[in-house]
Amino acid sequence: MATPPSVLVLGIGNVLWADDGFGVRAIEALQRRYRFPDHVTLMDGGTQGFYLMRHIQAADILVIFDAVDYGLPPGTLKQIEGEEIPKILGARKMSLHQTGFQEVLALAGMLGDYPGHLLLIGVQPVELEDFGGGLRPAVKRQIEPAIGMALDYLERLGIKPLPRRAAG
Repeated sequence: MATPPSVLVLGIGNVLWADDGFGVRAIEALQRRYRFPDHVTLMDGGTQGFYLMRHIQAADILVIFDAVDYGLPPGTLKQIEGEEIPKILGARKMSLHQTGFQEVLALAGMLGDYPGHLLLIGVQPVELEDFGGGLRPAVKRQIEPAIGMALDYLERLGIKPLPRRAAG
């Protein structure tokens, strides 16, 4: 039997800075609602930057949730696959973690340890400059659609989570 691919589903961002917490909040919602096979890791990557390198290098499949400035209307959800991702993250820095994460992806590629399948699910932030503020409604509404995009992508690659049963 073939070894299943190593899958990393990663939420990056800082929950203390308004919409920058989108990626982390998406991972939290995914963890609450689904159970994945053992070869799938769901991770709150926060703003760890290079500390994520070993996890990126080990992944055959990488799905990233993040707040990204696409230059689109606030709250717009967009997915990008493959080699376009580092270019998008480098287009305009909206938060400190993006510089570190873009460099992690670039270094992984230089070392030859780049995931074979890569998907970025990003939301255009409404507000980042609100320390202690939560997600804005337009961004919060995109968590469920973002989870749907990730599940569709993973299913196309043969990975199907099981819904968790509701308590009670």
